[in-house]
Amino acid sequence: MKTILFIIQKEFLTIFRTKGMLPILFVMPFVQMIILPFAADYEIKNIKLTIVDNDRSALSRQLNSHFQASPFFEVLYANTQEEAESRVQSNQSDLYLVIPPRFEYRLLKERNAPLHLTIDAINGAKAGVAQAYVQSIILGFNREVIAEWGPQLQGQALAALGAPIDVSYQNWFNPDLDYNTFMVPGILVLLVTLIGGILAGINIVREKEIGTIEQINVTPIRKYQFITGKLVPFWFLGLFELAFGMLLGKLLFDIPMVGSIGLVFLFATVYLLLVLGLGLLVSTFANTQQQSMFLMWFFMVIFILMSGLFTPIESMPRWAQTLTWFNPIAYFVEVIRLVMLKGAGWADIQGSFFKILAFAVVMNVLAVWNYRKRS
Repeated sequence: MKTILFIIQKEFLTIFRTKGMLPILFVMPFVQMIILPFAADYEIKNIKLTIVDNDRSALSRQLNSHFQASPFFEVLYANTQEEAESRVQSNQSDLYLVIPPRFEYRLLKERNAPLHLTIDAINGAKAGVAQAYVQSIILGFNREVIAEWGPQLQGQALAALGAPIDVSYQNWFNPDLDYNTFMVPGILVLLVTLIGGILAGINIVREKEIGTIEQINVTPIRKYQFITGKLVPFWFLGLFELAFGMLLGKLLFDIPMVGSIGLVFLFATVYLLLVLGLGLLVSTFANTQQQSMFLMWFFMVIFILMSGLFTPIESMPRWAQTLTWFNPIAYFVEVIRLVMLKGAGWADIQGSFFKILAFAVVMNVLAVWNYRKRS
């Protein structure tokens, strides 16, 4: 036990004496927590909408004002449909709306006032959201017309416009629909993963590069003592980064922490064992720090993109959803959101906990076996 403690002490001294390590440990979490929640925002804003108003009536101006008041649209105007099409072709506009002549008359008298909307759909996700925004605004406008002109309309015209429906709703767990509330817990998982996986793997490979690994192997230090002493410091640093990130999330974004913080750290403890095992396994194949980083980054990119951090797992193809069963990041992202935002308890996360525990045991056994085989 004393040997392991001495190795741990030596590793902490080495980590804090390495100039390149300190910025990664302390600056990277701060930068990621400030930049990523704002940059990785899938809420579509500043959509450039061109309106061609061929009616220029009171109701068409009222409809235009609805789009101008929306925080999602940057409204432009064109005199002709050809001009609006040219703007979409040249990427000066994302979509255009044509209000036909006699729009007001047809809406109030003929019960039929079609609008034409053309969307640049190269980005399918953006186009779908933009269309939903436009339809929502037109629906609100429709309700205003009913409320304002309903008494003056004929019964058939009023029926054609449709009766207003009042829907009461309540948002649970994220009442303000704040995207940061959804993203920050996932970013905390990335911090823990990067510290535990990439840095641990690099640190072990560094011993190969400077040639001290062979000297250690011929000493009375046993391999399990060397591996434990190498990985335990990064286990503590990973937990520290999680605590530091949660503090920043609370101070900068007021992220709610409804559930037990201890439950999050309990899961993170086992999760770090899995990530450290992956870093150790990669280090047994790599001979340089650069190789270790490339190998870890290869796995991390796949794990991150298929973790449900940026896109819902339920929206993935069936085969991709099956692959996420073996994705450790997906489990931690789900658990930290459940605990922090929903207040989930042990009964809600125990399935994921034992799966991660099993993965951690398998990964570390493979890593130690391969390390012994290659050293």
